[in-house]
Amino acid sequence: MELFLDTAKIDEIRRALDWGILDGVTTNPTHIAATGRRFREVVEEICALVPGPVSLEVVGTTADQMVAEAQDLARIGPNVVVKIPTIEEGIKATTRLTQMGIKTNLTLVFSAAQALLAAKAGATYVSPFVGRLDGIGHSGSEVVGQIKTIYDNYGYDTKIIVAAVRHPMHILEAALIGAQVVTSRLDILEQLFHHPMTDAGLEQFLADWAKVPQ
Repeated sequence: MELFLDTAKIDEIRRALDWGILDGVTTNPTHIAATGRRFREVVEEICALVPGPVSLEVVGTTADQMVAEAQDLARIGPNVVVKIPTIEEGIKATTRLTQMGIKTNLTLVFSAAQALLAAKAGATYVSPFVGRLDGIGHSGSEVVGQIKTIYDNYGYDTKIIVAAVRHPMHILEAALIGAQVVTSRLDILEQLFHHPMTDAGLEQFLADWAKVPQ
């Protein structure tokens, strides 16, 4: 399973890269706005820093606008993946971008049917938002499982990025389902390191070591 960091903050990316297990980064307009910096400046720095895929989102709402933006974004670097909204115009744009060899990440996915359309259009990735689904009384992980079943049924190459995760259990559930990728905030990824019994065990080992004659 690949772990992506969902952010546009350079300090967070550097921290996660230092672990040696970060595979990529996803961004969106909200993350970029939070930096207070110019869009191009931020995304160029991220793409230069991260060796793996970096998802950059378009803001156009017509297929022509999305394709033009995607072509421009793809010039930033070979690791750019263009985030496209899963709407009718987005599917049209994805079909064209696939033919151009530009990698795409279909975002704002809330149903397995949407994910099916994305795969048929040749999307590189599809991003179901599990936390937002849970928030309206649906099971986000159940939708991920449906997508995985459909993709396995028909041999689609589109990878599932489980997005909008709210807690470590979302990551565990995604791994058990077999989703290829999870993208998460830094604080949620950091929680994966911790368990109270690990902390207690380490404290005990260190206390015992202090008693050993040096």
